Amino acid sequence: MNYLQDLAYRQLLGFPLIGYLGILSYLSLVTTALITILTRRKIVKIHIRFHFRFAYLTLGLATIHAIFALVVYL
Repeated sequence: MNYLQDLAYRQLLGFPLIGYLGILSYLSLVTTALITILTRRKIVKIHIRFHFRFAYLTLGLATIHAIFALVVYL
């Protein structure tokens, strides 16, 4: 348990890893939504598989971020 707490707050370029995971999760979520919006409005044609790939990426990043957050406060 201590190992995960240390890993969550490991500093990378002066910012903890848990912070980077939160930012990456949010950016991945926005990208997933933009793929759908741009495709439905016929602005850009993006294959649906990229939407699913970003959705899986978002799910993975958010899960790791949540585990780190729970480990730190439990």
